[in-house]
Amino acid sequence: METINKEHAKQLINNSKGRIFSATYIKKDLTERIINARIGKRYKNITGRSAPYDPDKYNLKKVYDMKAKNFRIINLNTLITLSINKNKYVIKE
Repeated sequence: METINKEHAKQLINNSKGRIFSATYIKKDLTERIINARIGKRYKNITGRSAPYDPDKYNLKKVYDMKAKNFRIINLNTLITLSINKNKYVIKE
């Protein structure tokens, strides 16, 4: 496994072009989650309101969870591992 920093991991996710990737991160309640996700899927807003904050300012990434078939937000600050393009990475501080 290769070691990368958080900025490089963010670039890899942004450049995935909608391909499925796997990530392990720490959730807000301090439990670990393994997610199979992708970006690029369109979110249809039911209420018509926009988000009250910009996720990029807080180092968050909105992804589509392939298993739960729902949108999730990954905290890139707590990212542990990333598997993308047949490569596995460990995220360092």
